[in-house]
Amino acid sequence: MAAPPPRRRPSVFPSPRELGPALARLVAERAAEAGGGRFSLGLSGGSLVEILARHLPPAVAAGPAAPGPWLVAFCDERLVPAEHPESTGGAYRARLLPQLPAPGPQVLALTPGLPPAAAADDYAAQLRQAFPGEDIPVFDLLVLGVGPDGHTCSLFPGHPLLQEKEKIVAAITDSPKPPPERITLTLPVLNAARMVVFVATGEGKAPVLKRILEGDEENPLPAARVRPRSGELCWFLDESAAKELSIPVEKHSVL
Repeated sequence: MAAPPPRRRPSVFPSPRELGPALARLVAERAAEAGGGRFSLGLSGGSLVEILARHLPPAVAAGPAAPGPWLVAFCDERLVPAEHPESTGGAYRARLLPQLPAPGPQVLALTPGLPPAAAADDYAAQLRQAFPGEDIPVFDLLVLGVGPDGHTCSLFPGHPLLQEKEKIVAAITDSPKPPPERITLTLPVLNAARMVVFVATGEGKAPVLKRILEGDEENPLPAARVRPRSGELCWFLDESAAKELSIPVEKHSVL
């Protein structure tokens, strides 16, 4: 089996103001590399919604050619109505997706009203339909966040879902971060992607980033378990989040 690609150095920007356009350019470049074919993108929520809503539409518009069709899925989702402020899909539908070029992306959305296990099975069925012939969906790009506790998607430290090997989407009913009921992509899907980019900003993330990027823990934090088997892994950080790192980084001072 081929060795995984070498890790890129973490990219460090002075602040989110510089990080946002660079992240948007990366997404637009990966979409352009699809060559007019479908571009599959998995998105996490939280602060990423604002960053991408502000910077991705102009980055796509500035691209060399009209983009091909996009497929957008959500890396995790809270089991709340689409209009609820905690809904990842609802936030993207309100703020980002209408700004993307017509006819707009195909969006895999949570089916409302289902209990957690049924919602996870339904979302897995949507993914299998969207990625026919693939046992594990292979996304072109996943954009992930990381929490101060090292969680990513809705995969939390010490949770049994970190051991999930069979399901591509799993339900969680005891999330330590509210709301408690969610669905999430599992590690086999995260590690099958062609590229994963983590985004973290703010000094509150600095201690956990040092553990993730420099630690060698017997029981790694969830974000440290994301290591694409044959894809690329990138980290986009601001200086506050990166301030405790001692490993080499790639500093970006200006746009």
